[in-house]
Amino acid sequence: MDTLDTIIPAIRYSCYFTRSRVGEQFVPEHSLVYVLSGKTVMTDVLGTKTFTEGNIYFCRRNSLAKFEKEPGKEGEYRSVSIFLTRELLHTISLKYGYKAGEEKDLSTFHSLENASLLADFMQSLKQYENLFSKPGSQSLMMLKQEEAVLLLVQLYPKLVNILFDFSEPGKIDLEAFMKKNYHFNVSLERFAYLTGRSLSTFKRDFEKIFSTTPNRWLQQRRLQEAFYLIKEKGKSVSEVYLDLGFENLSHFSYAFKKQFGLSPSQVR
Repeated sequence: MDTLDTIIPAIRYSCYFTRSRVGEQFVPEHSLVYVLSGKTVMTDVLGTKTFTEGNIYFCRRNSLAKFEKEPGKEGEYRSVSIFLTRELLHTISLKYGYKAGEEKDLSTFHSLENASLLADFMQSLKQYENLFSKPGSQSLMMLKQEEAVLLLVQLYPKLVNILFDFSEPGKIDLEAFMKKNYHFNVSLERFAYLTGRSLSTFKRDFEKIFSTTPNRWLQQRRLQEAFYLIKEKGKSVSEVYLDLGFENLSHFSYAFKKQFGLSPSQVR
């Protein structure tokens, strides 16, 4: 088996034995991740960041990002993650009086430096792995989530403005957003939500701007970029189809040949 995940509602322990790419590239909740071995390569519209063994990073919710996990020298990728839901953070906000200020940092990833205390806490969660999988462990898990939030607030005060910002995405410039984010492999519902629209309004606004449907435009835009990357930049076919949000190589090759009359390998 290529991957082994112990999935828990609030805390996840991951172990990958081969290079892995996450499917959908939408971050629904804030998360705190400690890389135990191997590395995570994360890409958003601002660029790419790499987190290796011993690194801790915070990932902001309502973001589009690509995640790639690679095993280290030991032959495995391991990490422990804590997911901080809006419901949990609402409870903590009411309990301790935390509120977000007006200053917002919209970066998707935040590398947490000088995090030895936080690292010790994240490392300690491994001791609870078997216990958390048992019935009745929800209260203990919530205590550990709360402890993680209180540590973040004490060690990285600027994260308060992110953690306790409960606003939903507002209506934004759809054309600019789509031209910047077309390569992320997410549903139309996600695109609609992130641009502050219902799905029906998103489709209606989209066709007014682009004079075509979202699905047709996304495929054509991705194929145009693929042609450029293969022909002009010398990118490999396997690298391109994944980076541009196609589900599999056969679908990409079929759509590419239908669009350009040539297979991707012939263009290269």
